[in-house]
Amino acid sequence: MFCHDSVPAQVCLRARRKTAPNDAGFSLVEIMATSLVLATLAGLVIMVVGNIAGHYRISGDARGVSNSVAVAKLRAASLFTQTRLYVTLSTGVYSIQTYQKTGTPGWVSEGGTVPLSPGVSFGFSAVGTPPPNTQATIAQAAPCKDDAGVALAGTACILFNSRGLPVDATGAPTGIGAFYLTDNQSVYAVTVSATGMLRFWRTVNSGSPSWALQ
Repeated sequence: MFCHDSVPAQVCLRARRKTAPNDAGFSLVEIMATSLVLATLAGLVIMVVGNIAGHYRISGDARGVSNSVAVAKLRAASLFTQTRLYVTLSTGVYSIQTYQKTGTPGWVSEGGTVPLSPGVSFGFSAVGTPPPNTQATIAQAAPCKDDAGVALAGTACILFNSRGLPVDATGAPTGIGAFYLTDNQSVYAVTVSATGMLRFWRTVNSGSPSWALQ
């Protein structure tokens, strides 16, 4: 406001105070309300990002297991010997093993062990039935056996003969081998039919699963 010389100073000052903009800022209530909204939005973002990251972890691990089973199958046919995917259920690690015929016969690991991601484990949680046309009862593959033929507790193996076909410990063809992985939200399965066909499945964690091929 511009004041003319004829206007008393006190009157001009009061007029300026009335017309001056309010620069008092935000009140405490406004700041708290805004902070609450931002905190809620941040929580939602964290939850969504966490769910997406969890999905990629378990799906990536399941595909890793599936790929390793496929590699074990190829190794058996190319090396003309038995191979297997060896899984340690309790620690969540797996490795490809080849049966060495020369020298001292026995199982030899290739490339070390591969661990599952944090939060992912071998298991099927609350899921009570296997994928269709795979197993009669849901279960991990049969326990692995050591060089002396003794079953190893806490392990699971899918074994291939020298033609790349899945067999049991006696060498008989079988089509019930499977590995299950879970993060308690979803369950993935890798199954191998009697012909050696690999299939990759997913379902939500439920007592009444709805298995879908991936």
